[in-house]
Amino acid sequence: MKSMLSYRVRLMLIGGVITIALLGTIFLQAPAPTLTVEELLDNSSDHLDEDVAVRGEIMDGSIDELNMTFILEGPDENLLVDYSNAGSISNGLGDNRTVYAEGTFKEINGKYVIEADTIKTSCPSKYEEEA
Repeated sequence: MKSMLSYRVRLMLIGGVITIALLGTIFLQAPAPTLTVEELLDNSSDHLDEDVAVRGEIMDGSIDELNMTFILEGPDENLLVDYSNAGSISNGLGDNRTVYAEGTFKEINGKYVIEADTIKTSCPSKYEEEA
């Protein structure tokens, strides 16, 4: 009977350790909440040098393929996005396209920039009217 009790205790301990490890992994890898350009810039000091996720629309004519940057525009403010370190970009970039950018929020030469690791674009056909 004694060996059965110690077996159960060991099983419970192992189960507890696995549960704690899984919960720790979930909390450590929880994605940052997606912000608008305004939300990010209004609280810029809270997010400086941190990983952020921001959603906005690409400003007309702002895509610079040579420097790999574009401007994400909000209703009142704009934000430069440097995508030179991003992997592949889903569906490509285009003017007025809604974009999700994830990366490090920095201040460079007095201007706020996101050094993006991830860029996701919306699929334009999803928003077109059916004929």
